[in-house]
Amino acid sequence: MSDEMTQYQPEQDEEELADLGLDDPLAPEDEEESGPKPEWFVVHSYSGMENKVKRNIEHRTESMGMTDRILDVVVPTETEIEIRNGVRKEVERRVFPGYILVHMIMDEDSWYVVRNSPGVTGFVGMGSKPTPLRDDEVSKIMSRIESDEPRLKVSFQIGEHVRIISGPFAEFSGTVDAIDADKGKAKVLVSFFNRETPVEVDFIQLERDTM
Repeated sequence: MSDEMTQYQPEQDEEELADLGLDDPLAPEDEEESGPKPEWFVVHSYSGMENKVKRNIEHRTESMGMTDRILDVVVPTETEIEIRNGVRKEVERRVFPGYILVHMIMDEDSWYVVRNSPGVTGFVGMGSKPTPLRDDEVSKIMSRIESDEPRLKVSFQIGEHVRIISGPFAEFSGTVDAIDADKGKAKVLVSFFNRETPVEVDFIQLERDTM
């Protein structure tokens, strides 16, 4: 064999492939690209039994050795502030009554485990095929249930007749003209010196005028 014959140089070939923007054809594929990925699915259950159904799914998942395919079960809840009789009270409220989120790799076996858990009435989807949530839907739900700030429940409506029970305008009655749920305030039109005047008050300062 001639000394002038070019010998195979793997390092040189790898550099040329990199220059062309191509990967080594013999390199193994990324693990992230191999196999199905878990997705979020919505399961329907009997309203009021969401937490019990969640425990049922988790128990069946463990007992049937499916923890590698059924990864998480979530009952979406959020903390809400209710105002009753001028008193603020924090309560935990289900965001989607009668629905549960399941993070899972969907196949025949995992479907069977979830679908046949006591209290589950079915998956949400087109026809008989479960439809996974989109990424933007998941982000929106998770940001809502993971928020540290409780949501204020707005129990008043524009045009509703109310009475102010505290503050400088206590005992005045008027009509709700605007609502700012983020600030927990309402603008009320009250009769002041024979003129209709808008005043801004906290929700906690209001009650429905039943007279």
